[in-house]
Amino acid sequence: MSKPEDLEKGSKLPQPTAWKSNEMLKRVKGRYRSEGRFKAMGFAAICAAIIALVLLVGSIFLTGIAGFSQTYVKLDIYFDPAVLEEIQTSSGEDLENAFISANYAKLTQDSLRKLFPEVKSRREVFRLFQFVSPGSRTQLQNIVREDPGVIGKTQSLWILAADDVDMFVKGKISRNVAQSDRKVSDLQIGWIDSLSADGRLVKRFNWRFFSSGDSREPELAGIWGATVGSFYTLLVTLIVAFPIGVLAAIYLEEFAPQNKITDIIEVNINNLAAVPSIVFGLLGLAIFLNVFQFPRSAPVVGGLTLALMTLPTIIIAARAAIKAVPPSIRDAATGLGASPNQVVFHHVLPLSMPGIMTGTIIGMAQALGETAPLLMIGMVAFVVDIPQGIFDASTALPVQIFLWADSPERAFVEKTSAAIIVLLAFLVTMNGLAIWLRQKFERRW
Repeated sequence: MSKPEDLEKGSKLPQPTAWKSNEMLKRVKGRYRSEGRFKAMGFAAICAAIIALVLLVGSIFLTGIAGFSQTYVKLDIYFDPAVLEEIQTSSGEDLENAFISANYAKLTQDSLRKLFPEVKSRREVFRLFQFVSPGSRTQLQNIVREDPGVIGKTQSLWILAADDVDMFVKGKISRNVAQSDRKVSDLQIGWIDSLSADGRLVKRFNWRFFSSGDSREPELAGIWGATVGSFYTLLVTLIVAFPIGVLAAIYLEEFAPQNKITDIIEVNINNLAAVPSIVFGLLGLAIFLNVFQFPRSAPVVGGLTLALMTLPTIIIAARAAIKAVPPSIRDAATGLGASPNQVVFHHVLPLSMPGIMTGTIIGMAQALGETAPLLMIGMVAFVVDIPQGIFDASTALPVQIFLWADSPERAFVEKTSAAIIVLLAFLVTMNGLAIWLRQKFERRW
């Protein structure tokens, strides 16, 4: 820097570099190059994320789309009176027992042997009987139960094929692989080709997937039980978390004094929003199961556990929505003689409700996709029956996906992907509803 005495002697201040000089142009080009590299890296990162997302979602859809269809075989079932004799001679409670204990499997076995009379050896007969699903017994039982008059008659029925046959028809098992490396034998492939040529083997939309509960057999497994369990769980979560979360946000934002206790509460609420979900599962296990002795695998326990996890999200979103209401609304209401409670519940809360609902829906969507807390409280049990209430044993959709992903049968792979597609559809719907509510009811101040 120039000294005062230098200025008195007529010395000149250092001149800035000219904009058109080579040095300045070099600096500008360097900045442009740096900016270009930064933009390129950002663009590359976005492209990589999009490619990863497309590959992930695409692989799930390509695998799971097959889970929405199922293979059926057409059999001419003769309801043999000799096999169903006990049903004809029973009544009352004995009739119900006869419906359950009748040998319906023999009806399908006899039909298969008529289609392939050349099958003689014990091993071939065993493979032939494995062609249809064990669920065919329930199908025939329902037919006889609804109309006992079918006994002694022959009906052409579409019977559910076994999972290995279904995998082969869908192309998941290749005939070009050595017989020792696949579950479908060459003999069974011949039967499949013969039935397909006769029009007795078709693929249909798998309505059972949406209407039945879990099963050990992949072709019989469905998501309805898990969906109902998730509904009851989220219902309990909403009933508990929404009023508590909104009231807590109102108190902290409108009535709570500014002191150290309030500061500690606010810090802990923010910290709880970042706590791993499995910690809430441990809390639910310790309190709701061990202390209060609630039934295991029940939606009431899952709902209370997820309510603890969702509370911080709802409180934070509700506080932000309440804070966004202009102070002039409060001042105007107070000036007209409204009490503090009337100001909050008649004016501030209705105006902030769109934001509160948006945060609540996002919190509920997060709860819908949680698995770890539900595993900790025992909702990982194998449950076949559809739950009828919040105290019945059930599982949830994410846990159902976890169970199927761990199953050894190959057919459960497509069932897992199909269930993931359904879960993603629910999550996208809930997030879309949150966006729609925010855009429709949000006010610009």
